[in-house]
Amino acid sequence: MNQRLRRLLAASSAAACAIASVAGCSNGDKTAAPPAQKTEPGRFASSNPGSVNTYWIQAPEGLVLIDTLRTPTDARKAVAEIKKTGKPVAAILLTHSHPDHVGGASAFREAFPKAPIYASKATDKTMREDERGFYPLARSANADFPAKLTYADRTFEDGAPLQVGGLRFETATFAHGESDIANVYYRPDTGDLFPGDLATGKVTPALIEGTSCGWLQILDQLGGRFSGARTMYPGHGAAGPARSLIDEQRRYLRVFRGLVRPTVAPDSPEGKTVGPGEQKSIIAELDRAYPGYPPVADLPTIVQENIKAVARELSAEDPAKTPAACADTPIQDPPEAG
Repeated sequence: MNQRLRRLLAASSAAACAIASVAGCSNGDKTAAPPAQKTEPGRFASSNPGSVNTYWIQAPEGLVLIDTLRTPTDARKAVAEIKKTGKPVAAILLTHSHPDHVGGASAFREAFPKAPIYASKATDKTMREDERGFYPLARSANADFPAKLTYADRTFEDGAPLQVGGLRFETATFAHGESDIANVYYRPDTGDLFPGDLATGKVTPALIEGTSCGWLQILDQLGGRFSGARTMYPGHGAAGPARSLIDEQRRYLRVFRGLVRPTVAPDSPEGKTVGPGEQKSIIAELDRAYPGYPPVADLPTIVQENIKAVARELSAEDPAKTPAACADTPIQDPPEAG
């Protein structure tokens, strides 16, 4: 083989490797290293009632944490697990302002003082103003809830992309759903979606803000905005396929509205007030359709409060203007297994 032919063969081999690297080709006939496998986020879930999640994501510059649990005591238990990784914490991200997701921030800051806490500008404003009085209520219900809240020290524009710990997150901010403001974090490189409480796994949600229709519309937007999402890591409950968790949350809300609606109809025995018998019937139907679903809050009467809030919401709705996203789902249509 002459020198010119050798050069041509070498060039052809290099070009083929560049085009078909997925086949493991290399100049030295060595198999190329396979792509690095995705590392699942770590998770700590506080105990029931009102179990809530915090996650830690492995990043080039350390760990990125999502949410800070309800109390410093719960947070310290999570800190112990996080420290077992031996990695520094690069950043802490907050999904929304509800007490069970921000109450443990002081313990995280104490354990990881160099890690900035991030929140969207809208979430930071909601936390500082606390117009619903959720934090005093949380303190009255749980003596371990901090007397003074720890706020974010880095804020970002609502919906702006975020670069933290060497990772890029896409974000979206939604208003008037499960909470007044909700922030979602999405990793386009892995398809991981962190939605806070917008879509949770097999738990009894909090509907006490009376915006179930807004929440249903947000679920439609969430699925469209992050259509490439594969795995969802919710604020409560276990992770699962993103589409399945969104569909499951949508079904629960529609079923709940469908159960409450007759109790506030003009011909209802109690008018726009849900009577004790009606409330008991709704709870029985929910228990049958969703057996063993733990509550997201340590509030013993959460289902009763949910019923009252949704009843007020439905009483104020104009049926002619109710969005299609908020249509009821009959209780006879059972939730999908998964």
